Amino acid sequence: MERKNLTIERIKVFSCPSGKAQAFLWDEDFPRLAVRVTSSGIKAFIFEGKLDKGQKNKKGESYNSTIRWTIGKTAAWTIDDARKEARRLQTLVDRGIDPREQQQAHKAEKAAKRAAIEANQKYTLKALLEAYTDHLDAQGKKKSASGARSVVKVHLLALDPALSGKPAISITSHDIAALIRQAREKGKERTAGILRSTISAAYNCGRRAPFDTKLPSEFIKFNINSNPVDPIPTIAVNPGNRTLTKDEIKLYMAALKEDTIDMALKLALCSGGQRMAELLRAEITDWNEDTKTLRLLDPKGKRRTPREHLLPLGPVASSIVSELVKRAKSKDTTLLFPSQTNKTPIDVSMPGPRVTEIAAAMGGEQFDLRDIRRTVETMLASLGVSRDIRAQLLSHGISGVQAQHYDRHDYMKEKRATLLKWERYLNRIASGEEENKVIPFQTRG
Repeated sequence: MERKNLTIERIKVFSCPSGKAQAFLWDEDFPRLAVRVTSSGIKAFIFEGKLDKGQKNKKGESYNSTIRWTIGKTAAWTIDDARKEARRLQTLVDRGIDPREQQQAHKAEKAAKRAAIEANQKYTLKALLEAYTDHLDAQGKKKSASGARSVVKVHLLALDPALSGKPAISITSHDIAALIRQAREKGKERTAGILRSTISAAYNCGRRAPFDTKLPSEFIKFNINSNPVDPIPTIAVNPGNRTLTKDEIKLYMAALKEDTIDMALKLALCSGGQRMAELLRAEITDWNEDTKTLRLLDPKGKRRTPREHLLPLGPVASSIVSELVKRAKSKDTTLLFPSQTNKTPIDVSMPGPRVTEIAAAMGGEQFDLRDIRRTVETMLASLGVSRDIRAQLLSHGISGVQAQHYDRHDYMKEKRATLLKWERYLNRIASGEEENKVIPFQTRG
């Protein structure tokens, strides 16, 4: 093997002999370095070395692996730089390190870092909260999902987009505390509480997902190991105490019209203050025209399946449902409260703004759907309706061993009598009659 000191001129005139695929010009100064030229005329510096793998044959001779490594094209590398690179490669070989394996390890490391960066860009705090609210939707908790999205949109996405775009795994307790503090300092105590509980629930889903098969696998990709919300104390939400007066109820009823949303608000009021989310899910098949009974499904609490909630309606509420059934059939939909597409119910978020609009037009203190539901129960209590019957009528607080396993009474008689009494009371409010004409309702054992 002829060796010559590599020079620019020698490399320039070096060519591949006819009939050969490649030829080598070996460096005299550094024997492991050569210029390789192919039949197509491409020239590159290469390194060739012997790697001792530490194995021996029967004669006790070491197995050596030949390594041939392309350093780079001669047009891009100087001779001095090529010699330095060849010496570096020889040092690795002398230490028993295969440059090819080292390069593969470096590539794998870079790929892992690149994947981590891409994952961080994808699995952000915003994405985690979106996964959580989608999970609520999938569980049928549309109202909770809508409320969480609204709070997150206003008090995170719009307020601090940089924080929402950070990887969820890198969010600290200080980040969350500062975010919640901003809401509290604006006097939005309830909002701060909802914001805290929403973020905490999302992180808990991420933390439990690898072990809880009921949770979507999407949460696993966030690699959540801890909840940054844990050190932040829970925020007690003071219960609302706003109730409407009889005059306000009269004005509220007078403001309701005949469109779908207002019909939902009328039915919620006349049926004893039912939850809007449950009413909006009702279909034609949930109405029994013969018995004037409306069937709702109550998914609240930790029930695996929604609880059937039957309402034996009075004449006013029954007429509302009968009209809704008539409208639904004319639109060829099964829904009592269809959206414009007639394929899905109107969104649970829509009646609330309508109540706000009516309250604003009335003047005075604002009120919302919760205040109306609270007003109905307060007025029912003033009419002598017991707490147990109110609980059955409004479908809340019905749990525990007694309710789940022993009390099998359907309370239809009591609920029907209460709803009849309630409609008569609303009629008297609408007409302005004196409350002292009301005869207190007595339940019969």
